[in-house]
Amino acid sequence: MFGRRLLVAGVTAVLMAGLGACSGGSGGGDEGTSQVVGAERSGTATGQTRPDPAGEPDTVSGLRDTVRHLSAKTARATRAHLVGKCATGTRRVRHTSSSGTGTRRRTRTWYTTERYRSCGKVRSGTETYRRVVRPEKWCVRLDDVDGDRARDDVWYQVTSATYADALDTDEHARMKFTPSGTGC
Repeated sequence: MFGRRLLVAGVTAVLMAGLGACSGGSGGGDEGTSQVVGAERSGTATGQTRPDPAGEPDTVSGLRDTVRHLSAKTARATRAHLVGKCATGTRRVRHTSSSGTGTRRRTRTWYTTERYRSCGKVRSGTETYRRVVRPEKWCVRLDDVDGDRARDDVWYQVTSATYADALDTDEHARMKFTPSGTGC
């Protein structure tokens, strides 16, 4: 009986949480949108962007301040060197054949030798390789982000094509692009 009550209480709690999340009431949200007031969509603490709930990409605009290219940083590392090794062998296979019915049923058994080959990767020492410590990044710093004169010196990670466009533009020229991340 107690297990059934616990199950009903759990289902009720999940249902209330689902309905509360879907309601369009005044739960700290901005009128007309589904975003919490004061929340930023443009990035998280790790520098990764979150997709726009409406499905549109987040574009930013501002005055080009400076650009920065961070090349990929690598380090030497070692790992196990694996090589393919095959082993051949033989196994004895049993075969049976039956004939007749009832008490006259006769079973004949014979054996053959079958060859097989088993292959796999085995460790054979170590090898050195280049491990990527930091991937390559292209960054652009903007002033007056989205027309807000108070938002200056904001770094955005961009694609190499956007970085090339930023190199071609003059300093303090207006740019509009979709960043791939925040910070640099």
